[in-house]
Amino acid sequence: MMRTLDCRGLFCPVPIVRTADEMKRMAEGEEVELLADDPGVPGDLKAWCKGTGHELVSLEVRGAVTTSLVRKRLRRRA
Repeated sequence: MMRTLDCRGLFCPVPIVRTADEMKRMAEGEEVELLADDPGVPGDLKAWCKGTGHELVSLEVRGAVTTSLVRKRLRRRA
């Protein structure tokens, strides 16, 4: 099941905070679609994914709206 977070109309840091909160409720490998119109989201999301290890599967900017797909990271097994 694909989850969608509609963060249009919300600005930094809310889209990233909501994405992080959603990731806590997701299983490894699940994906969430983020819709946002904050112009800072593309850079913020790339940095957040790099820092957390989650995978930025796609990021597309159409007009004022950024649509991103983020996959929850898989934990390494010992």
